[in-house]
Amino acid sequence: MKVLVINGPNLNLLGLREPALYGSQNFAALQELIRESARELGIEVELFQSNHEGAIVDAIQGAYNRMDAILINPAAYTHTSVAILDALKAVALPTVEVHLTDISTREAFRQFSYVSLYAHRTICGLGFEGYRQGLQFLKENYDK
Repeated sequence: MKVLVINGPNLNLLGLREPALYGSQNFAALQELIRESARELGIEVELFQSNHEGAIVDAIQGAYNRMDAILINPAAYTHTSVAILDALKAVALPTVEVHLTDISTREAFRQFSYVSLYAHRTICGLGFEGYRQGLQFLKENYDK
């Protein structure tokens, strides 16, 4: 199984950005946890991070006929991007949305997710562990 893991804007600043909210571990530690989890599950992962909406849309489109599923933390684009939602719908790959924090308990503008309108599962508030659970969900439910 091949999974594209997408991280959106500012996640590359983990460890620096509001550590009381997002934790003190950096982005490299998140990437290593994703790779380690994928190895344990027998999943091939491709990691992608961008601060640019169009680049994320391009990555989603590029997954068509190449990847089996998508794990995405769209970060701030969660609450604003119809373009990312439309790209996910267009490629029609099984998708898990993950967030480090529980967006349902955050500011009102962060509580709605466009991506959740397509995602097969949304995992919130588990920190890095949410990525491991997302990969496990994809493996258990969509591995060919």
